[in-house]
Amino acid sequence: MNTLVIENLHASIEGKEILKGVSLSLGAGEVVALMGPNGNGKSTLGNVLMGDPRYEISEGTIVFDGKDLLSLPAYERARLGLFMAFQYPVELPGIRVSQFLFRIAELRRNPPSGYAAFYRELKEYLEILHMDPAFLDRSVNEGFSGGEKKRLEILQLLVIQPRCAIFDEVDSGLDVDALRLVAQGINRMRGSHFSALIITHYRRLLDLIPIDRVYIMEQGRITRSGDFSLVEALEREGFGAFKEQDPAAPRAQEGIYAARST
Repeated sequence: MNTLVIENLHASIEGKEILKGVSLSLGAGEVVALMGPNGNGKSTLGNVLMGDPRYEISEGTIVFDGKDLLSLPAYERARLGLFMAFQYPVELPGIRVSQFLFRIAELRRNPPSGYAAFYRELKEYLEILHMDPAFLDRSVNEGFSGGEKKRLEILQLLVIQPRCAIFDEVDSGLDVDALRLVAQGINRMRGSHFSALIITHYRRLLDLIPIDRVYIMEQGRITRSGDFSLVEALEREGFGAFKEQDPAAPRAQEGIYAARST
């Protein structure tokens, strides 16, 4: 059964259409990559999925676990289990990382009884991500390096345990070691209960995470879909070779319409 089904999605901001009929699907337990050049709508799709009010939806549907996502505000989408790791996370001065994580765990799920038990759980996640426990006493993202911000996004992922996660270029600007830690966090979540959409320009993160399907987006449209061999073709030929839309691309995704009958 598909967790997320997007059909013929059109979205605009300030009168400019960005998404021009996007269709893709994400099945339970799948990890899917969305690739394409800058400024072609990948991050817009992530923002629309999370309910960013700046975008106007003129056509199309988004169904998440059988629910009409477009009818729900952002906080309801998060409560359903949708999560997004941002390329540029915002700073929250005065709010400690530990307080922030405990509060979001309370809202999303039932954390271990009391803060002391929750802290023991956090320490396990910190070890996975090679983060000093002193990190928990800092203000959220204030004065953080790029790598620290990305690791905090993955720490949130592990704490929240979402049903479906969107990673918006979390590999941007990371060195090899930080990239491996991010991949390790994502791979730890893999299972039938978890699906992910990884938005990226590059192959290097995808080499560390088993990918079920790849989509290419150009000028607000899905122009190709396929398996990992599509990533290899991109590396050889560049995005320019995939500008023209394959007529089969919007309907090529396994289960996108079959999901309606399951």
